[in-house]
Amino acid sequence: MKNQLKAALILISTVFCFKVLAAWPDRTITLVVPFPPGGSTDQMARAIAPKMQASLGQSVIIDNKPGATGTVGAGFVKRAAPDGYTLLVTSLGPLVIAPHLYSSVPYNAATDFDYITVGLQSPNVLVVPANSPYKTLADLIAAEKANPGKLSFGSSGSGSSDHLGTEIFWQQTNTTGVHVPYKGGGPAITDAIGGQLDALFANVNSVIQYINAGKLRPLAIAGTKRSPVLPNVPTFAELGYKEVVAYGWQAVAAPKGLPADVKEKIYKSVIAALNDPQVKKNFVDLGYEIVANTPEQFAQYQAQENARWKKLIESRQITAN
Repeated sequence: MKNQLKAALILISTVFCFKVLAAWPDRTITLVVPFPPGGSTDQMARAIAPKMQASLGQSVIIDNKPGATGTVGAGFVKRAAPDGYTLLVTSLGPLVIAPHLYSSVPYNAATDFDYITVGLQSPNVLVVPANSPYKTLADLIAAEKANPGKLSFGSSGSGSSDHLGTEIFWQQTNTTGVHVPYKGGGPAITDAIGGQLDALFANVNSVIQYINAGKLRPLAIAGTKRSPVLPNVPTFAELGYKEVVAYGWQAVAAPKGLPADVKEKIYKSVIAALNDPQVKKNFVDLGYEIVANTPEQFAQYQAQENARWKKLIESRQITAN
């Protein structure tokens, strides 16, 4: 009798769990963006949310939780239940850069998240003001060597991908300059256009409109290949500096421990959203590249990027200040 009761309880529990999982989602899904509205990461979240909502049949909302270069929002998601209703849409910063800039962050990037996919990436491009005397990368490098530690290079902030791109550039060309960090890419771009900066590394998507308008001059792409929106601009590798590679990227992750079938549903929904013809065209026209890799590929990429940026940050003694 006891065995029969035990078997019945197991069966009921199994059926209940199956129904719960099969019913997912049955309420609103929140995409937490650990930055203010308007940036690249927020753009991706707002582009995929309505497509996910349509495919999953539930509301998908955006919750911006900025602070401490993205670590506040990432920590919030880490503490959320791993049920698929709270997801993190983030840049590379909180996952592979911030953990090496700060003495502590409220999560372990390698173990506290289930990685879903890297959605977008955009290579850095080195630009100078339109009226700059530096017409080529060789001109700029020659000027740096003639005036060590004097040319100013802006960035969207200490530890940002564009700052790290600058550091790689100095390291690989054996040059030095003055790093001028801003609170965001917008002010840095404005000062570069105005000639208050000698040069600037920035993600292609953030400066393409100013390049096309003739306000900034691109010298080289810090990508593994030329950018489709800047086909005439060579890569650093083509110019002899193959190690100068720096991408900004946006991705989706979740609290560690998602049920396998929920994770699969989220993955398929995000990938479908990114590959929607209009969404894809909008991003590609802005200079983004659609990545849409698998969770396994994302986990491997995170580990590679983490090791790479950790080495650079430590060797260059980069801080968050």
